Amino acid sequence: MALTSKGPASEVHADDLERFRPAVTRYLSNKLGGGGLVIRSMRLLSGGAIQENWLLNVSVTGGSWSGEHQWVLRTDSLSAVDVSMSRSDEYAVLNVVHKAGVNVPEPLWLCRDRGIIGREFFVMQAIGGTAAGHRLVRDSRLVPDRPKLCWELGRNLALIHQVRPPQKDLDFLPEPVPDPAMASIQQYLGFLDALGRHFPVIEWGLRWLLINKPEPVASCLIHRDFRTGNFMVDEGRLSGILDWEFTGWGDWREDIGWFTAKCWRFGRGNPEAGGIGELADFMEGYATVSSKDLSSAELRYWQVMAHVRWAIVAVQQSERHLSGQQRSLELALTGRMVPELELEILELTEGVE
Repeated sequence: MALTSKGPASEVHADDLERFRPAVTRYLSNKLGGGGLVIRSMRLLSGGAIQENWLLNVSVTGGSWSGEHQWVLRTDSLSAVDVSMSRSDEYAVLNVVHKAGVNVPEPLWLCRDRGIIGREFFVMQAIGGTAAGHRLVRDSRLVPDRPKLCWELGRNLALIHQVRPPQKDLDFLPEPVPDPAMASIQQYLGFLDALGRHFPVIEWGLRWLLINKPEPVASCLIHRDFRTGNFMVDEGRLSGILDWEFTGWGDWREDIGWFTAKCWRFGRGNPEAGGIGELADFMEGYATVSSKDLSSAELRYWQVMAHVRWAIVAVQQSERHLSGQQRSLELALTGRMVPELELEILELTEGVE
């Protein structure tokens, strides 16, 4: 699983969306099977270096869908990440976790016909709120009840982890590996070898992960990017978990290590649960669904894994800029995060055999 981009991103302008309005209108009208449909506005939502999200304000006259709707059309941007699953695969994941009770935007329709907008896409319900991590961790007006939000996040993550292989609707996912931690270590070593430069601290972290590797547990569905910034909060409550393109079978502890890693607390050293609140509240919500227990040693291990993974991604992105493959201030600045990530790897592993 590569964590690098295939090529440069291209900015999408309003005029680019407008030219697709007639085709998208016809597609949605056919899906509704009758009644008049008008797309009152189309707007590209912020973000979207890997995928694009178009906000559609739609009016429907007649039929069971009669009324005003806000839908999101999700498609690939002109720059895609190798690891990123197809939109049809992501749609299938959303269907599975939605049926499992996970708080996600409801998936509505999948379009594999590239003749509509030149790419496959799916349409889902829009959800309200904000996903801005730097605001959620600091602004009490956005999160007035932090223990409650942490509880909701823990419960929803446990619901994701209740999905076990095999799943016919998810047969496109790679088969579960016997030891996910070992598979990740070997993969990350391969990434470092391909870079052609030495990164002693990251290599130390990988050696530590190898020596301290816990016994593997039964595989389940994991999000693999469950963190502050990838969920929406509306009026203090969780309104939906986003960005499922890294989903696969793995070790449930990996998701908790990633969520609690210091690098995803947006500058807040504490609290540990994603910079949002206390880990105890998060795990209390998790325990309402699952009886799994997480030791402090296991948590530390997967936090080290999270920082090693993010450090390798940062190095890869920096290399793309430095090599001239893709000149980008964002990629260059991501590379400058590496020393901070290396310091956290050293602090987490200090004195731990």
